[in-house]
Amino acid sequence: QVQLVESGGGLVQAGGSLRLSCAASGRTFSSYAMGWFRQAPGKEREFVAAISRGGGSSYSVDSVKGRFTISRDDAKNMVYLQMNSLKPEDTAVYYCAAKSSVYWSALYQLSSQYNYWGQGTQVTVSS
Repeated sequence: QVQLVESGGGLVQAGGSLRLSCAASGRTFSSYAMGWFRQAPGKEREFVAAISRGGGSSYSVDSVKGRFTISRDDAKNMVYLQMNSLKPEDTAVYYCAAKSSVYWSALYQLSSQYNYWGQGTQVTVSS
């Protein structure tokens, strides 16, 4: 089992940057593909970015491509989301998720595919 704790959210002006962190418990973190999702008020949770086991593959949704970067550090049991050039439409609660995977390079975009979720961290971008 994996427990996930996000941090790094906050209030930032448009054009600014934030780095979200997700700390994972457990000794088998390297067995999990990881993802970031977000949910804005009144909207459904949406996929933001995913990274494979080992970090060799990653993918992000078109709306954040070139602005957000997902990364992981298996030695520290951490996954990150570096967010640059933030826009007011990026305002949401951001969630870290973990999916147990036997495939080294697989990426997962559906929330239903993930086994474990963090509690979320609020990101607010002011205009």
